[in-house]
Amino acid sequence: MIGLIDYGLGNLEAFSKILKESNIPFKICSTEKCLVDCTKYILPGVGAFDDAVHKIRNLSYYERLLDEIKVKKKPILGICIGMHAFGKSSEEGNNIGLGILNFSVKKFSDDSIKIPHMGWNSISCHSKDRIMDGLNAEEGFYFLHSYFVEDIPEENILTTSFYGKKFVSGFVFDNIYGFQFHPEKSHTNGDQLIKNFANL
Repeated sequence: MIGLIDYGLGNLEAFSKILKESNIPFKICSTEKCLVDCTKYILPGVGAFDDAVHKIRNLSYYERLLDEIKVKKKPILGICIGMHAFGKSSEEGNNIGLGILNFSVKKFSDDSIKIPHMGWNSISCHSKDRIMDGLNAEEGFYFLHSYFVEDIPEENILTTSFYGKKFVSGFVFDNIYGFQFHPEKSHTNGDQLIKNFANL
């Protein structure tokens, strides 16, 4: 059972549609009981860093969520801002991140590229993790962002992409997955990635 974390940001409807069409059991979680009942989680993300970390920290079940992830090691998939929130800080805001992982978030600074990075982009796979099974790297995924994660150790990188520079577009730290792109907007590749996560 996948729990979609409802913290007020993120396209829950789009994720719900994919999960329904793929016959993957899920719940939209807004209570601690729902959280405990699920075996995996998706933390979607659309919006700004400060708002996201504030809303997540103020969830009534925030401490239980940390326990489920860090102690019980239930898999969680963070998307875009959901991915950024796992880290220490972001140049996008002033709030400290959740600090679940030891990385920072930086802004694209190349004046020769248009910000935000918006649209389809390919990925380069750096891992044989099962979440990558059956994905078309050249076709890629849909991106919409002005910031990217850095300080990700090589062994934790799942994918990189290029936009003015090479940047990490996917990582895994044990049970914690993060992707910069939006699988819920990425058609066949996005559907496959979510199915792979459900089958981990």
